Amino acid sequence: MAKGSVRKKGKKWYYRFYIEDESGKRIQKEYVGTESKSETERLLREAMESYEQKNYVAVNQKLTVGELLDMWIEEEVKPGNFSNGTVSTYLTVIKRIKQHPIGDRKLKTVTADHLQTFMDFLSFGGTISNKTTAKPVSSGYLWHFSAVLQGAFRFAVFPKRLITFNPMPYVKLHGKKSEENIFSEINSYTNKTLTITHEQYLAIKAFLMKKHNPALLPIQIAYYTGLRLGEVCGLAWQDINLEKQYLTVQRSMRYIASRHKIEMGPPKRRKTRTVYFCDSLAMILKEAKNEQRINRFQYGELYNLNYYKAVWERTRIHYEIYTNSRNTNVPDDYNEIELVCIRSDGAYEKPNNIQYACNLIRKNIKGLTNFHFHMLRHTYTSNLLAGGANPTDVQELLGHSNISTTLSIYAHSTRDAMRNTAKLMDMVAYGK
Repeated sequence: MAKGSVRKKGKKWYYRFYIEDESGKRIQKEYVGTESKSETERLLREAMESYEQKNYVAVNQKLTVGELLDMWIEEEVKPGNFSNGTVSTYLTVIKRIKQHPIGDRKLKTVTADHLQTFMDFLSFGGTISNKTTAKPVSSGYLWHFSAVLQGAFRFAVFPKRLITFNPMPYVKLHGKKSEENIFSEINSYTNKTLTITHEQYLAIKAFLMKKHNPALLPIQIAYYTGLRLGEVCGLAWQDINLEKQYLTVQRSMRYIASRHKIEMGPPKRRKTRTVYFCDSLAMILKEAKNEQRINRFQYGELYNLNYYKAVWERTRIHYEIYTNSRNTNVPDDYNEIELVCIRSDGAYEKPNNIQYACNLIRKNIKGLTNFHFHMLRHTYTSNLLAGGANPTDVQELLGHSNISTTLSIYAHSTRDAMRNTAKLMDMVAYGK
C-alpha cells in the first residue's frame, strides 16, 4: 500500500506519496492540492487508490513526444494488424511530427492546448518558431496525424503507464472553411464526388493510345472495375478468370518511402474480394495478354520478368518487387509473378508512372484539369448506382467495410440519379 502525507507551502496544501518507478525503486511524487487541508487529504486518498488500482509508474521525466511515437510504432503498430501501407503512412506522419517543435516537447508537459496548436498549424499552415513555413495539409492527411497522436497517447496511458491522462480526445480538427457565394448562378452545380463521362474516358483512351503510354491498361481496368491504383498495379494474370469474367483482388503495390522500395502487400483492410467485369473489359484483357505474348517473343532475352521476395519484419511480412531481363540469373529466394500491368519490355508499371500519366491527362485534355486516378473508382461506382445496382453489391465490389461509406460518398454523385429520386414524390402525390 502506498504511503502519503500532506504539507502546507504558502497558501496551499500539497500531497505526496511513494510509488515504484520503472526499475522498481521507490520514489516520492508530490502534487499541488488546495487551500483546504481536508480537501487536499481527500485528493491524496483518491490518488493513492488510483495508483493501487492502476499501478502507475513514474513518468520518464526526459521522454519526448518524438520518442513516444518511436516507441508506439515499434511496440504496437508494427506487430499489430495494420496494413503495410498504413504503417508506411504512419512512419511518414511521425517523421513530420518530429520535425515540429512539439516532437521535442517533454511528454509530461504536453497539454491539449499544445496539441491543438499543432493540429491547427497543419490545418491552416503558417510559420513555426524555427522560421519554417508550411502549407495546409488536406483533410485526409490531417486525419492520419490525428490517428497517430490518438494512438500514441492512448498507448502512453495504457499499457505503458507513462502518463495518466490522454489529452487528444479534447483536440478538434479545424478544417479550413471555404467561402460560399450564396448569390451565384443556380446552374453552377458541381458534384461533391468528381466523376468523368464516358466521352471523357474515350478521350483519355485516345490520348494514351496515341502516345503508346502503358498507363492505358491500368486506367481501363480501373474504369471498368473500380480498383484502386495499388490494386491495379498488383494484379497478376493468375488473379483473372477470363472465361467467367471475374478477378480477385488480393494484393496492392505501393512505394514505401521509409525503405525507398516498391513493395506489395495485402489490399486495404486486408480484405480479399472478387470483382466481376463486363464484356468490354474481357476483350481489353484478352488483347493485352496476346500483345504481351508477342512482345515477349520479339524482345527475347532482353524481355524483363518480374519477381517478388518475401521479407519478414517481426510479425509483419511485405514483398519486395524486382525486375530483370531473362538472361540474368535470379536469386533463389525470388519468385516470378506475371503482372498484368507491364510496359512493352515486360517491366512492371509503377504507381508513380501512372500518376505521371494522369498529370499529362490533366494538362492536355480539355475539361479534365482536376483528373486523378481515384476518379475512375468514383465513376465506376456512380455508373453502377445510377444504373440501379444494389448498394450492397456495390459495397462488395468496392471492398468497403461499411455500406454507409458507399452511400455517403457516391449516392449523390450524378444529377440524373438525384432527379429520378426526387420524381419518386410524384408517385406519392399523383400515383404515377
